[in-house]
Amino acid sequence: MSGILDSVDQRTQLVGQNRFELLLFRLGRHQLFAINVFKVKEVLKLPRLNAIPNSHPVVIGVANMRGQTVPVIDLSAAIGMRPTEITETAHMIVTEYNGTVQGFLVSDVERILNLDWSDVMPPPVTAGRAHYLTAITRLEDNRLVEIVDVEKVLAEVSPYTTEITPGLIEDEVLAIAQSCEVMVVDDSQTARDQVHSTLSNLGIQIYEAVNGTDALQQLRAFAEHTDGSLSDRFLMVITDAEMPEMDGYRLTTEIRADDRLKDLYIVLHTSLSGSFNHAMVEKVGCNDFLPKFESDRLAKLVKDRIKVVYNL
Repeated sequence: MSGILDSVDQRTQLVGQNRFELLLFRLGRHQLFAINVFKVKEVLKLPRLNAIPNSHPVVIGVANMRGQTVPVIDLSAAIGMRPTEITETAHMIVTEYNGTVQGFLVSDVERILNLDWSDVMPPPVTAGRAHYLTAITRLEDNRLVEIVDVEKVLAEVSPYTTEITPGLIEDEVLAIAQSCEVMVVDDSQTARDQVHSTLSNLGIQIYEAVNGTDALQQLRAFAEHTDGSLSDRFLMVITDAEMPEMDGYRLTTEIRADDRLKDLYIVLHTSLSGSFNHAMVEKVGCNDFLPKFESDRLAKLVKDRIKVVYNL
């Protein structure tokens, strides 16, 4: 697959324009799936694997890549399908999520697809694998492409904690937090649950949206029934970057263009690389960036924001 991930700078220019690129791959003979190219570090033929005793059932081994040990997950098995048959077309997609590197075994890799987020829709509620999908789209030949909720897969392989370290939040901040409201925008149910569970420990009122379009509609509806600036009501909006219909960058741009919403404090919450997102935060007008998923770091960001707003 030499060259499939070239021109990263060119792809970077798509971000902020509600555009992105998917890496298409197959699980089994015919079914097409995808993940965002920005999560992918490398694509290569399945290398020799070493077994890991007592590992999760979907972790089929580890690969040694230039001195780095990379766990390899059978993605088909991880989302409830048949385990992948290892053939000459099998590939490993090396990804970086939430600061960790892992490989995904897939049956074959097809190509990169350039899309507008408006062409990507949430999966239908009747979809059998909707539990492990964040979105779907169709190719020119009408083939369905299912976008995998990798965050859910990784959360099941390596369970996360939403507990906050005792003593991290002072009593005066905690008392104020219980009257605060936050909107969480993410197409991954797992990601929304992570934030919701952590902030619930602080007693914060949480509203959820599944993508930028949903969030914008909700915020505008709130503005219609709120006296004064909506920023006086919401402590912050925490938004993912990659979402169907409208991504987090475009959402931020739309919020800044609306006089009723423009003063909202917006935090970009994503598993994409930190250095890239710090640049995008400045470009589109977010207030802060938070990598997924660290409960203490999320709690500290909320604490610091409360201290600023309430002059503590």
